[in-house]
Amino acid sequence: MPQIEMYAKSWCPFCQHAKRLLEDKGLQWEEIDVEQEPARASEMVERAGGRRTVPQIFIDGAHIGGFDDLAALESAGRLDALIASEAETEGTLASEKEATMEAEHVKLVIIGSGPAGYTAAIYAARAELEPVMLAGLTFGGQLMITTEVENYPGFPDGVTGPDLMDHFQKQAERFGTKIFFEDATSVDFSKRPFRVETEERAYLADAVVVATGATAKWLGIDSEERLTNRGVSACATCDGALFRDKEMAVVGGGDTAMEEALFLTRYAPRVTVIHRRDELRASKIMADRALAHEKIEFLWDSEVDEVLGDEFVTGVRTRNLKTDETTDTAIEALFIAIGHKPNTDLFAGQLETDDVGYLKVEPGTSRTNIEGVFACGDAMDPVYRQAVTAAGSGCMAAIDCERWLAENE
Repeated sequence: MPQIEMYAKSWCPFCQHAKRLLEDKGLQWEEIDVEQEPARASEMVERAGGRRTVPQIFIDGAHIGGFDDLAALESAGRLDALIASEAETEGTLASEKEATMEAEHVKLVIIGSGPAGYTAAIYAARAELEPVMLAGLTFGGQLMITTEVENYPGFPDGVTGPDLMDHFQKQAERFGTKIFFEDATSVDFSKRPFRVETEERAYLADAVVVATGATAKWLGIDSEERLTNRGVSACATCDGALFRDKEMAVVGGGDTAMEEALFLTRYAPRVTVIHRRDELRASKIMADRALAHEKIEFLWDSEVDEVLGDEFVTGVRTRNLKTDETTDTAIEALFIAIGHKPNTDLFAGQLETDDVGYLKVEPGTSRTNIEGVFACGDAMDPVYRQAVTAAGSGCMAAIDCERWLAENE
C-alpha cells in the first residue's frame, strides 16, 4: 500500500473530490488539515514548490499536485501505476478492462451531477427507472465551490454549496440511484440503446439524461496559466485563507465575482475588483454589498493584460478599455470569476447546440434533437443558470424520460 499524504481543508470541495477518487480505489491517506495545523501550511508550500492551493497530494514522497493533477493521472490511466506494483497494475487493469467494457443494459444513464442531475435521479429512481449516474470526478457541480447559498428554498438561514449537494446525493441514493464518480468518456447516440462509456465501465441505455453543467472560464493568457496554483485561482472559497493579510484581486462583475470579493475581505486588507464595464452585472443586493464594503475597490472599464510575477503572483497589469492606459496593481492572489462554459464537448456532432455550446432543447421540454436523450441544468440553460432552475429542469428531464420510455416500451 503506497504512503499517501494530503494537505487539505475539511470543507474544501476539491479536497473532497480527491478523497472520493482515492476512496474508490480502496486507498488510505494521511490527512493534514492546514487550518487546524497552520504551521503545516508553510510546510505544504515548501514541499509543493510554492503552491498555496489545496489539496496538495504526495504519493510515496513524490509530489502529485492538486485534484486536477490527480484526476489527469487517472484519466490518462497512470494513477494505478503509482499506487500498485507494475505486475499488479498490468494484471488488474487488463482483467478490469476486459470485465468492465462488456456493456451492461440499463433503462437510464444520467451523465453529470449537480442540482439538475441529482434531481433527475431522485425523480427517475422513484419512478423505478433504476438510474445509473456517472457523476464525474468533479461531482456536485458549481455549488461545490460556492461558500454560502442564501436563495435556495427551504434553507432560511442559508446553506453551504457542498452541504446542499450532500443532501441531494443522499436523497438520490436513498431511492436507489447507483452513483459512480467517473467521467463519461464517450457516447454513441446513433442507435438505440445508446452506448455510454467511462474508463472503467460501459452501458447500453434505453434513455440518457445529460446534466453535465458548466465550468469556470479562464482569461486565456499565458501568464495566467503559468501562475495557476501560484497565486492564480478560480476558487476563493478554497484558497483565500492561504493568502491571509495579502492584497488580492477578483476579475468579473457578476454575482460570483461579488461573492468571491466579499468572501476575500475576511482575509485581505484590500480586494480590487477588475471589471470590463462601468457598472456591475451582479444582482442589486450583491452589488450593493460589494460597493458599500470599505475593503473593496474597483477598476472599471478594465481587463487583465498580464499577471505579474516570476515564481508567484506579485501583481496584475490592467488596461483601461476606454483610454488604453495600463496600470500595475500590487497583489499576491488573483481570483478569476468571469463566467462559465457549458460542458458539452463530449456531445459534439451528435446533439445540437447554440453558438456558445449550450444544448438545444424543444421549448417547454427537456427533449434534445435525438429521441430518448434529454438535457437539463446549466448544460442547456444560457439564461437563468441558478441552482433552483437547474433542479426544476432536472425534474422535467426525469418526467419527460419516464413518459417517453412508457410510450416506447
